Amino acid sequence: MKKTRARNLGIPFEGTPAAFNAITDVKGVTVGYATVNEGLSARTGVTVIHPRGSRDSTPVYAGIHSFNGNGEMTGAAWIEEGGLLEGPIGITNTHSVGMVRDTIIAWQAKNDALYQRWSCPVVAETADGWLNDMNAFYIKEQHVWQALDSAAGGAIEEGNVGGGTGMLCYEFKGGTGTASRKLPDSLGGWTVGVLAQCNFGRRYQLTIAGAPVGRHLTDDAPITNGENPFKQDDGSLIVVIATDAPVLPHQLKRLAKRAVLGMARTGSMGGNGSGDIFLAFSTANPGAMHPDAMGISDIRTLSNDHLDPVLFASVLATEEAIINALVAAEDMTGHNAVNARALPHEKVLEVLSQYNRLGK
Repeated sequence: MKKTRARNLGIPFEGTPAAFNAITDVKGVTVGYATVNEGLSARTGVTVIHPRGSRDSTPVYAGIHSFNGNGEMTGAAWIEEGGLLEGPIGITNTHSVGMVRDTIIAWQAKNDALYQRWSCPVVAETADGWLNDMNAFYIKEQHVWQALDSAAGGAIEEGNVGGGTGMLCYEFKGGTGTASRKLPDSLGGWTVGVLAQCNFGRRYQLTIAGAPVGRHLTDDAPITNGENPFKQDDGSLIVVIATDAPVLPHQLKRLAKRAVLGMARTGSMGGNGSGDIFLAFSTANPGAMHPDAMGISDIRTLSNDHLDPVLFASVLATEEAIINALVAAEDMTGHNAVNARALPHEKVLEVLSQYNRLGK
């Protein structure tokens, strides 16, 4: 069943999305999920992003930014050093990173998808320990294979799916969200897409369309009861930004940094206990990995003076992806009978109306 998205509710956002308002609007990008929602305590999963499609192992230029490093993203050191992302990206729960990483390598080897003899996959995590028993290690090899093999383009699921299955966000049920921005031809016509796994924030912080929604919706806040603004903010946010703009690794690092602003536009200030790590990649310049006999590659690059629209699109798409995750998520009861309530759509609209944020 198709889930409601934030724009469908009438929540206003800046910028124009591409066809699917998803990371898959960037040509070639595919997304796959495995969702494990079983028994009383298994509320977890795996998300996989293929930058160039599941059978194209050509590396992409990439950049990372660790806003608050209380988390993990494997393969980050080589991206920082070499500016290259080779192979699929995995996102899961904190205690399943190793399983996902090793299985991605096995999948690459079996499918002849290793660009070189070795692989250092990118796998990121957020902790679903409120709703999921992370120490039961529910993620198995078959779940990773399912996510890798099921990846597709077009419209993708949001909310309680994939790696976002058991996550909380602003003390509501969180999860997976996506969004995109399409720039006009006058600004290059580039597409920027975002996928976010949302497991961060305290209720009082939640801001939607500039309105302090969380301060009005204090019921069923499991950690803070909607109060105590100095309560430690733990959790995590993983954001993956894709673009077809021809940008280089140092510029992609700048895009990754802008995810911080998208996060901030939803209210978070980034707590000590939150692992907020962001990755950006470009599908442009596929020939960059095929230099001539002298080792020279011909590449195209967007000048810094023309980068602002892509930077701004990264901010806006990140903001909307986070809100889409909240809007799509559904009530969930999990490990130790912990209950997470979904964002109440009608009440959100009532608050936005009070602040004159609807109908724009």
